[in-house]
Amino acid sequence: MAADLDVNSLWPETVGLAEAQRAAIRRKLSADEPTRVRIAKALGLDALISLDCDLEVRPWLDGVEVDGGWTATVTQTCGVTLEPFDSRLSGRIHVRALPQGSAALGQTDQHEFDPDPEADDPPDALANDRIGLGAYVVEDLSLAIDPFPRKPGVEFEQPDQGDEPSPFAVLAKLKGNNPDA
Repeated sequence: MAADLDVNSLWPETVGLAEAQRAAIRRKLSADEPTRVRIAKALGLDALISLDCDLEVRPWLDGVEVDGGWTATVTQTCGVTLEPFDSRLSGRIHVRALPQGSAALGQTDQHEFDPDPEADDPPDALANDRIGLGAYVVEDLSLAIDPFPRKPGVEFEQPDQGDEPSPFAVLAKLKGNNPDA
């Protein structure tokens, strides 16, 4: 996904921070055709046939926690046969987000940061008072897409090199195999 891409504009499904802090909210979303076309183009897919998610947004500290799952059917071009094929993808989302300036965001000195691969990701800092549910799904989908797609059952076969001489053998013939030349 392009670094300068505004992922929030691809699927602008949001929920308000104040609304989500009052009580848990459940959202079942299904991307419409124009949204799927935008996402497919941004992610370099031939097509995005379907994209559905079921998310729960609930209060967490002075922010929110987003949990749920998504499923998608994508069309990609096989890197071996150059034929289009469909794949079914799915993923789980668990994200925590806090408003800018939250004391819970903390101040981490980068020199003291010791990442733990088993620990939860640090919370996101919200840019405004909206939680981009669609953006979280699109980000997760982008990570699930195979960057080197291969149609199921297709194996790469090394082309036969034949009896083509190596470039060095051709040079040796031109030299006339004369070591003094």
